[in-house]
Amino acid sequence: MTAPADDRRIMLIALAGASVLSFAPLLYIQSETTPITGAFFRMVYAIPILFILVLYLNREDKRSFKSRILTFAAGILLAIDFAGYHSAIDYIGSGIATLIGNSQVIIVTLVSWWLFGERPNRMILLALPMVMIGLVFIAGIWDDEPYGEDPLKGVIGGIVAAIFYSSFLILYRYSNRIQAPSSNLQFDATIGAAIGLLLVGIAPLKRLDIEPIDFTMNWPGHGWLFLLAISCQVIGWIAITFALPRLPAAHTSFAVLLQPVLTIVWGVILLSEQPSLQQIVGMTLIFSAIIAVTLFGESQTEKHNVN
Repeated sequence: MTAPADDRRIMLIALAGASVLSFAPLLYIQSETTPITGAFFRMVYAIPILFILVLYLNREDKRSFKSRILTFAAGILLAIDFAGYHSAIDYIGSGIATLIGNSQVIIVTLVSWWLFGERPNRMILLALPMVMIGLVFIAGIWDDEPYGEDPLKGVIGGIVAAIFYSSFLILYRYSNRIQAPSSNLQFDATIGAAIGLLLVGIAPLKRLDIEPIDFTMNWPGHGWLFLLAISCQVIGWIAITFALPRLPAAHTSFAVLLQPVLTIVWGVILLSEQPSLQQIVGMTLIFSAIIAVTLFGESQTEKHNVN
């Protein structure tokens, strides 16, 4: 198979993965459960499926024990990301929550500059104030009728998600410098996320409006979360983990941007989400900033070593 044909095949895998992931908020909402409960069972149901995939594929995994521990630790960061993300969905809707979470691309760019010497261009200086202003508009501080149960809490949850999602991606990337099998990586990270969510879910955090894990949830809810685990945590994430490191930068950018766009579309069409005019302005500012950094914020590695 020729190189262009390989690129097309991998791009299709990336787009399919992003499309599948765009349905994650909808499946969580259908489960009608609490944020931590939804995230926890999403991970728990995915673990045995990923374990079977690892055994069945039986691909050589050259990662060291230290690298696997780092992948596991990345999963713990992902647990906090999901806690914030699911909370944001409840407070402000799936589309806005997903868009705020995807502003992680700006955080990743800044941290990669600091840790890895990947110096961004000046586009990041324009993007940061755009995101900050956009968040203020979305929070509905000056809005008479903002969309969402509690837009301000939704923005806070989204910011928590963005911070810990970016932390997850950086550590996940660092732990996979040799491009290990995607199913193995996802298995280790999902175990870490499940344990992290279990610890959060049994901790006394009601004062922070964090409900404990509901182990008495009924079957229809479990059915939606099982579907969420198979479709998103297994199929979607493995597709993304496999494809993105193998794609040219421009293709990667498009694939990454597809997921929040589709989630916003599904939220409007399938969930009848109707952000206010100010919130739409805020979403536009944040999405423009994400596009600017993703497409035009290409970094260059510094000549000096970064410890």
